Amino acid sequence: MSTKRLLALLSAMVTALALALLLPAASASAAACSAPWNTATAYTGGASVSYNGHNWSAKWWTQNEAPSTGGTGVWADQGACGGGPTDPTPTQTPGGCVYPDWTAGRTYTTGSIVRYTNGGLYRATHDNPGYDPVISTWYWEPYSCGPTPTPTGTPTSTPNPGGFPVSQAQFNQMFPNRNSFYTYQGLLDALGAYPGFANTGSDTVRRQEAAAFLANVNHETGGLVYVVEQNTANYPHYCDTSQPYGCPAGQSAYYGRGPIQLSWNFNYKAAGDALGIDLLHNPNLVQTDPAVAWKTALWYWNTQTGPGTMTPHNAMVNGYGFGETIRSINGSLECNGGNPAQVQSRINAYQSFTQILGTVPGSNLSC
Repeated sequence: MSTKRLLALLSAMVTALALALLLPAASASAAACSAPWNTATAYTGGASVSYNGHNWSAKWWTQNEAPSTGGTGVWADQGACGGGPTDPTPTQTPGGCVYPDWTAGRTYTTGSIVRYTNGGLYRATHDNPGYDPVISTWYWEPYSCGPTPTPTGTPTSTPNPGGFPVSQAQFNQMFPNRNSFYTYQGLLDALGAYPGFANTGSDTVRRQEAAAFLANVNHETGGLVYVVEQNTANYPHYCDTSQPYGCPAGQSAYYGRGPIQLSWNFNYKAAGDALGIDLLHNPNLVQTDPAVAWKTALWYWNTQTGPGTMTPHNAMVNGYGFGETIRSINGSLECNGGNPAQVQSRINAYQSFTQILGTVPGSNLSC
């Protein structure tokens, strides 16, 4: 074979090889999207989800923490997938109604109807940025259509008491001198407002969260003895007149009440809005209705970061420890050496309560 012909043959082979290598790259598309992130699902380390057009990988156990580059850093961004988020495909329910599947992080306006992961339908009662339909009855309500009733298992205001890891006897042991206002049944009646509370993760995590919540409540109320704040001189101070809604119940009406000693007009407004109760005009409900009182404590525990960086609920279910719950409740005054005696008092109660519940307190107890 002549040199000229050999060179031509080699050139053709190189060209074909180059095309073989380039064609897949030219036709490659973005990575396929993993299953959408779901606020109700508990993810373990290494789990993959899609959210806002990107795939994300969990670094450790997590639930109800949306993937983001900030926050607690539980999610690692794996890059764009599938060309970005698309509207979910409508799903037909057994009753014949067709509604889209709920998607976390997608804005919903009042009246929107979605199909949740439990198979039930929910209608938005207020605009919301994609809150879980079972997180709060203020934003969503169960919805039914056609001849088929709402599926069995749709959350109600009172969940199965057997799911709460603290029994009546254990509750009584924790609070032997409690005020009769703080009833065990009132606490059970409040649990439906936040179904994830003490019901997320392993049995150990569930017991730890219940103990952590009750230990902080114990500290705030002197062992569930005090229903209202004892220093009456503080009462007029809890009215922030800069708020557009003011203090319609009176300037001295928003003093500390309930298990977490809810105070300030803006906190009564925010808690009431989340729970669907007009606490701005009726703050006394927190000291006259046991279930309402417990609900306000659960509202703070599950939704507010206070002076901390995360909610107490997230601190416990994501392994940050009891110390972070203290920071979220009163960290500006007690943590970082502010009042070590008060911090230790909370820790002592937590250790005692975990022992009563037959579990271990875990690490990171102080702040």
